[in-house]
Amino acid sequence: MTVGEGYDVTDAVQERLRRWRLVLGGGPADGTGCALSGRDTAMDAALAALYGEGDKPPTGRTGRDRSAGLGGSAPSVARWLGDIRTYFPSSVVQVMQRDAIDRLGLATLLLEPEMLEAVEADVHLVGTLLSLNKAMPETTKETARAVVRKVVEDLEKRLATRTRATLTGALDRSARVSRPRHHDIDWNRTIAANLKNYLPEYRTVVPERLIGYGRASQSVKKEVVLCVDQSGSMAASVVYASVFGAVLASMRSVSTRLVVFDTAVVDLTDQLDDPVDVLFGTQLGGGTDINRALAYCQSRITRPAETVVVLISDLYEGGIRDEMLKRVAAMKASGVQFVTLLALSDEGAPAYDREHAVALAALGAPAFACTPDLFPEVMAAAIEKRPLPIPDAG
Repeated sequence: MTVGEGYDVTDAVQERLRRWRLVLGGGPADGTGCALSGRDTAMDAALAALYGEGDKPPTGRTGRDRSAGLGGSAPSVARWLGDIRTYFPSSVVQVMQRDAIDRLGLATLLLEPEMLEAVEADVHLVGTLLSLNKAMPETTKETARAVVRKVVEDLEKRLATRTRATLTGALDRSARVSRPRHHDIDWNRTIAANLKNYLPEYRTVVPERLIGYGRASQSVKKEVVLCVDQSGSMAASVVYASVFGAVLASMRSVSTRLVVFDTAVVDLTDQLDDPVDVLFGTQLGGGTDINRALAYCQSRITRPAETVVVLISDLYEGGIRDEMLKRVAAMKASGVQFVTLLALSDEGAPAYDREHAVALAALGAPAFACTPDLFPEVMAAAIEKRPLPIPDAG
């Protein structure tokens, strides 16, 4: 390989050693022999506060080496939050905040308004705030709602336009008509239906029967039921489901119902005009009774052939397993399109009950994790009653 003019190999090696030094934390054991200064020292201190090995440096370490130091002081945590926002990009800040909450037990500090104003808001922070909702003092609730609203509005901007466009097209295509206008003819289906009328001498098919797309009117064409597990592990899914529920509810041709459950079932449909109200109406944590939730959803279905039920759950059932499976089978037999999502988030499949997933797949309702970007395509396929775009598990 030829090194280009002006390229300093020594500088590249030093940069690599610097990065490894920041990762490994210093001390004789890291093997880099790299000393830090200036901004790098401050970055290292921010990392040490979260990922260090203890308040007292181990033997052989210098005072400049890593040692955990956030403690339980709100002012020190607030300063640390400011530091990491100064030294790291937003995506890294969000990961570090999440780790601080998990590793150092800082969730309770989020009950203080000044702390909430210092954090970088994202879906995972919203999940943490929702889990603390019942313990949150009145002085903090308005700040918490403002943080949640910012995240929700950002998600709506990202997801709403594509979701409406994708589902509107699916609704139009699902309304097949036998006497379509020229621009509405579905040529693939029309040719397939008229192959028997092929005239070899003219090398053409006589379209005796036309098949086309109808135009979805303002009346309700489809009914969608989002049935969402609100156990603690499903926090991100609850956030995304609430946003999608609000988007679907804004479409006149779709009737949307949002049901959340643990061991109890709560219908939040009347709050879908404001997903922030929906989120604060949830209660993350607790047990799981999928059978009870599906029984409620089943009782609200009036047009099964025009209904899509989306169960979002890790499938750890605390209720009656066989009854749950029977309900799914009964809904599918009546014409309901049943979709099972192990998660609706960017993280992929969580831990889930594989036995239940296999049983649902045998009923024609395979369970898979779905990203927010894929969700509109999944819903479009369910509305059109075609195979779901299941991601490759590999």
